[in-house]
Amino acid sequence: MTLLQFPSHRRTADIRRCAATLRDLHGEKANQFWRNEMALLVSALREVGACEAEISHQAQMFMNAVQLELQAGFVSESIG
Repeated sequence: MTLLQFPSHRRTADIRRCAATLRDLHGEKANQFWRNEMALLVSALREVGACEAEISHQAQMFMNAVQLELQAGFVSESIG
């Protein structure tokens, strides 16, 4: 198992940046942005020597964190 200094689901600034961008993009532009972000994450994890299982786990955790941030934003917009 690889020890990661900053687990992907705790990269708050990246999570908020991605969620904010995805709120403004739609369709293929949103898909392309997300594919690019995930490719960057995978590349960074490979650079530090993470195994494929850990890369998959970190990618899933990051994706879940971005989803939660998006959902929180939608809830606060509907309340406010």
